[in-house]
Amino acid sequence: MSGHNKWSKIKHKKAATDAEKSRVFSKHARLIIMESQKVNGDVNSPQLKTVIEKAKKDNMPQDNIKRAVSKGVGTNIEQIEEVTYEVYGPGGSALIISGVTDNKNRTAAEIKHILSQKNLSLAQPGAALWAFEKKDGKWEAKTKIHLNDEDGDVLKDVLDLLEDHVDVKSVYTNVD
Repeated sequence: MSGHNKWSKIKHKKAATDAEKSRVFSKHARLIIMESQKVNGDVNSPQLKTVIEKAKKDNMPQDNIKRAVSKGVGTNIEQIEEVTYEVYGPGGSALIISGVTDNKNRTAAEIKHILSQKNLSLAQPGAALWAFEKKDGKWEAKTKIHLNDEDGDVLKDVLDLLEDHVDVKSVYTNVD
């Protein structure tokens, strides 16, 4: 009977690691499709090369990369676009959520649901952007704030939930 238990443990571990790989590969594929659309499939463009290198660093198979590049220039292209959401987090912290999606309405609803789990909600456009400036394609906080332990734990939970979402590319905050 011990053989069955050992196999079930291996099976569950493999399922968990495969799910994590799938989530990471999906994020990379969306970014590759979006960049491929921008440069019309030119794999020699710096933007597309950078995204492909990041995917390779996470061990994404070459077949998946080629498939994503070809999807970006194909005739039945799914429109992948960038989205930005602003949130006021716990303790007056500000969050900017940057993502890539093929359906803005679905992504917005899913982000709202994640935030509602921690009693947060989306802010109006421009409400949190004042606390950040964009440098080299990334948002950097102009001023940093400190949170107490309770608010810090809530923020950490929210960040973990957001990072697990397939459409979320990155999350920026002004917390020290």
